[in-house]
Amino acid sequence: MISNLHVRIFSATLSPTNKPTIQIPLLVIAQYIIGLCALALGLWILSPIVLRRLTTDADGNQIPPGPINRYFFLRKYPERVLQTWAAKYGSLFSIWMGTQLFVVISDPHVARDLLVTNGAVFSSRKRYYMKNQTILRGRAITASDYGETWRQHRKLAMQLLTPKAMEGYADSLDYEAHIMIRTLKDDGHSGKVPLNPHHYAGRFALNNMLFISFGIRTGNTEDPLIARALELAMEFMDLTGPWSNHIDFFEPLQLIPSAMRTRGRKLHEDLIEVYGSMILRVKARLDAGEYVPDCLVKTLIQDQEKEELDWEDLCMLSAVFTLGGVHSTSGIIQWFLALIPSHPEVALQAQEELDRVVGRDRLPTAEDEPNLPYVRSVIKEVRRIYQRKARLNASGVEQQLKPHIPRWAFNPDRYLNDELSCAESAKLSDVMDRDHWTFGAGRRICPGIHVAERELWLAISQLLWSFHFHSLPDEPISLKEYEGLSGRTPLPFRLGLEPRDGRLESVLKGDQELTYWSL
Repeated sequence: MISNLHVRIFSATLSPTNKPTIQIPLLVIAQYIIGLCALALGLWILSPIVLRRLTTDADGNQIPPGPINRYFFLRKYPERVLQTWAAKYGSLFSIWMGTQLFVVISDPHVARDLLVTNGAVFSSRKRYYMKNQTILRGRAITASDYGETWRQHRKLAMQLLTPKAMEGYADSLDYEAHIMIRTLKDDGHSGKVPLNPHHYAGRFALNNMLFISFGIRTGNTEDPLIARALELAMEFMDLTGPWSNHIDFFEPLQLIPSAMRTRGRKLHEDLIEVYGSMILRVKARLDAGEYVPDCLVKTLIQDQEKEELDWEDLCMLSAVFTLGGVHSTSGIIQWFLALIPSHPEVALQAQEELDRVVGRDRLPTAEDEPNLPYVRSVIKEVRRIYQRKARLNASGVEQQLKPHIPRWAFNPDRYLNDELSCAESAKLSDVMDRDHWTFGAGRRICPGIHVAERELWLAISQLLWSFHFHSLPDEPISLKEYEGLSGRTPLPFRLGLEPRDGRLESVLKGDQELTYWSL
């Protein structure tokens, strides 16, 4: 039997020339090929060890130090590992992601030198396969290469985002803050029922961007448009984390069908469907001579021929314009509500300032901001905390106004002497005096910075004026763990929002849900 088995596996045959040949079993061949592939993969992963020594510029300078191996992606909490690498390799280090080399900056002076001083050279962006090529198809401000198309699209958006333009819808922003306060009070039965603030913060931010983009708002908290828009925003964030997708870094994978690629293509189609249908309804009203408030889509439709915009330009400009202002603003409000229950002394000091300056007969407005330095400091500190979770290695470039206050501590005192807005602070010549980097830098700085500042001021100052904040004893709020992909919102949580006194009801008495016009 052994002999027969031996013949079956390693049988010798006679060739036409009567010379014996050996048939190697397929299993051995497969194992040999797998072994070679594993060896090649291992050598490729470790190739940076050699490449770091061989790769130089014209002056013989080697690339910055960094990890000795390649990575396919950094999926969850990428900023944590980047911060670890910065501590080990310095404020300028490099890393091979798949087939591509990246240089990570953790020095504010270098960041300003590259992004601001040399903005003409370093203002373009990597053409991520998922975000730029698959979902947005090179459209809108976010995905456009730096050049004439990007300038054109940014100019169109900025028509509605300058401080002067914002005054045209300032009352709408204030109204949405009032409605958020009212729905939190009513749905929470004046503090008796704990609430998850995700939906409320999301609706506040979404309604603001819907009004600026389409001149509309959702009329109630159950409007399906809210769920649909937030669903698309979350899918966009999940698919476009700057370090999260191996398909972005290992280019051969882009040729292979995958679930990730399918999701990206479907999201592109969904954005066209949802926002395209809204654009068509705006156009129908304009064609019929009906009233449409001044908004982004109205401007795009009227200027489409002059600006040479095609259908996908319209859809992606309106989609990115709307979604871009929702997730980050909503996330910062949620972080405030997650942080404040564990810092009652901060809430108390802010409320004492509000009561002294504003009183108890009205909610704070944008005009009150210069007279409320501590409340402004609270909001800046929340933005800084959000930045540390949302921006890659941002802790290395954040300001040092109060270097004696630990970076990890939630302490608004670090901003008490900072009287500048975020937009003003971003223009400071000394980068170490800048408040934070939440909105980016240089020519790619967030065009909605003025709107975001106004939204956050109204939302957080009015929340502080209106409520006491209580965490639930059996549901601790996690401040260390969070949605660690692209959006960086807190993990789902609930809290109690108890009206500070009975005057909240009288102040909100005239604020009822309105619909400006309906799509």
